[in-house]
Amino acid sequence: MKDISYAAVMARRNEIMKQALGLDYGEFELGGLAFGYERMMERAGYSLEQVTSIQKQTNVGDTPLIELKNLTAAARALSEPGKGARIFIKDEAANPSGSFKDRRAAVSCFFAEHHGYKGVVAATSGNYGAAVASQANMRNLKSIIVQELFDSRGIGQPEILEKGRKCEAYGAEVLQLTVGPELFYTFLRVLEDTGFFNASLYTPFGIAGIETLGAEIVAQVQAREDRNPDAVIITNAGGGNLTGTARGLIKAGAPETKVIAASVDLSGLHMASDRDFNRKSFTTGHTGFGVPFTTWPDRADVPRNAARPLRYMDRYVTITQGEVFYITEALAALEGLERGPAGNTSLTAAFAIAREMEADQIVVVQETEYTGAGKHVTAQLTFARENGIEIRRGNPDDQVPGKNIIIPSDPSMIRPRDLPMTDLKVSYLKNAMKNRPAGSPEALTETEFAFLAEEIKEAPEALPTLLARARGC
Repeated sequence: MKDISYAAVMARRNEIMKQALGLDYGEFELGGLAFGYERMMERAGYSLEQVTSIQKQTNVGDTPLIELKNLTAAARALSEPGKGARIFIKDEAANPSGSFKDRRAAVSCFFAEHHGYKGVVAATSGNYGAAVASQANMRNLKSIIVQELFDSRGIGQPEILEKGRKCEAYGAEVLQLTVGPELFYTFLRVLEDTGFFNASLYTPFGIAGIETLGAEIVAQVQAREDRNPDAVIITNAGGGNLTGTARGLIKAGAPETKVIAASVDLSGLHMASDRDFNRKSFTTGHTGFGVPFTTWPDRADVPRNAARPLRYMDRYVTITQGEVFYITEALAALEGLERGPAGNTSLTAAFAIAREMEADQIVVVQETEYTGAGKHVTAQLTFARENGIEIRRGNPDDQVPGKNIIIPSDPSMIRPRDLPMTDLKVSYLKNAMKNRPAGSPEALTETEFAFLAEEIKEAPEALPTLLARARGC
């Protein structure tokens, strides 16, 4: 009998992960902080063309690109003369389970089937779980979803409950837990007990699946406008969405397209806090995940995270909960499209950023998601009120996460709030120094130095100054 205490299971995590992923992460290590990122990505073994073929087998991808003419007109009405870029969305709700997560799940389930696994396991708040369950069904695989749902009172958020119902509708076994460290422990136990494949969001397979999304955006904009998009705006949480899309843009020949991350500002709320867990109205696409995973990706459920957003990010903006609710209703009222909150996070940022851009430029919102009863604005706001959150109209700049949600009185109040890229890069370097393996030489090796420069998308000559800031010099 194996020791199943928390400490013992955590001590076996590398062994469990190796068995559940079919990957030996040790082969990518280059010493100290450095590892062979591109070699790890290549280890997934699938080219962009092969991933496209895999996804077509289960009806994933080739989703519509829609120009939002009415929202563009609204943005232009609020812009200076000559400003107001054209806004397009990639309608990922057209995928089988209703989100871009099908792209990630398709590759993981294909790999699991072809390597003899009997099932797949994923730890997720929901959209990815539904995608894994959907794709597993098409591959005759079992699926288990481990979901962090309840606070200590046994109360769950309507959006997460909605996602759990969707996972169950596909026949997945859903393990619903309270917030806290038991999520990763339970996830490891399930992987070890079942021998199923770890369909993690953060493997090379998951990132390779999203590359097709970036490539499709380029191909569709080229076909319609004979040019590349000027900017692509991506809802950012764990970083995989941004990483995969950006890699796809580059592979499709659009390295100059600006990659802009957008997250809902939930600063001041701790995602592992029992008190704070239900005082937020967004379960993904917020700063509680976006900033920590940007500034230290390897906090994930795999030894080396394939999602590394600072390698590709040109700008990072936040918007408020109230602004996203406003744009969600505007999308339905002006464009006749009802979509869920995750994609509407980047759409809200796009509505504001388009007003900064020239009228002949193109900005693409990279994804939409399905909606449902628990995801609706009314469900979210009702739940917020029940948890003591004040709901009112006014200036969203006055919003304090966990205390109030302010719906803009006027769409001109919707604006992007930039997170300084230099500060994010310095924060990443601080975390890198803190997590440098014990016994490493005092000075960074040449390999580590080159690796860190790539990690934060900086020229090597800029790194010493940023490292000095990170060390407090």
